[in-house]
Amino acid sequence: MITIKDVEHVAKLARLELSEEEKEKFSKQLGDILKYVEQMNEIDTTGVEPMSHAIPMVNVMREDVVVSENTKDELMANAPLKEDGFFRVPKIN
Repeated sequence: MITIKDVEHVAKLARLELSEEEKEKFSKQLGDILKYVEQMNEIDTTGVEPMSHAIPMVNVMREDVVVSENTKDELMANAPLKEDGFFRVPKIN
């Protein structure tokens, strides 16, 4: 059972402000989702192989080969701010 306190905790982690009405609504919706997942856990999946897609998929990949190398000076030429040979970025609080 998902409580309103659980919803408030998740909202705080996601930095969301929710109204009391939204907290109640989401607590019911998340509870319903968990009930559905519990139903799915009751299904016997013996002999079912795990898969990432419903149909077979193949990626066509090329070899990872370096075609040309950039020098540090070439890369730094595009930097809006630089300091002592490094990219300078704004401080994050």
